[in-house]
Amino acid sequence: VQLVESGGGLVQPGGSLRLSCAVSGFLLDRPAVGWFRQAPGKEREFVSAIRWSGGSTGNTYYADSLKGRFTISRDKAKNSVYLQMTSLKPEDTAVYYCAGGRPILSTIRTEGGYTNWGQGTQVTVSS
Repeated sequence: VQLVESGGGLVQPGGSLRLSCAVSGFLLDRPAVGWFRQAPGKEREFVSAIRWSGGSTGNTYYADSLKGRFTISRDKAKNSVYLQMTSLKPEDTAVYYCAGGRPILSTIRTEGGYTNWGQGTQVTVSS
């Protein structure tokens, strides 16, 4: 399984950005893709996740503090997962990672629920 992030960059506060995660060699049993982020000097934290199955949109999960500003989606035809980020704040500055795995409900918001990680993409929110 390989995951490659793209779409990071510099954006002004209040702006929007869409991250992409291209997935290849995906697992079939309960696969999910998650987004995590790590700010300088801080631990990596859960952002959002989506199950590959589960209807047209898949089951989605968000960090409580980010719900309403971030939206996760997937495109099965393109084997890609997206993270649409809006109303960005300087505290959203971090390296954003996508991860693939077979998490169960209790682990889908934890790093331990994922076995494969991308290299990360930098998001900087600054004026």
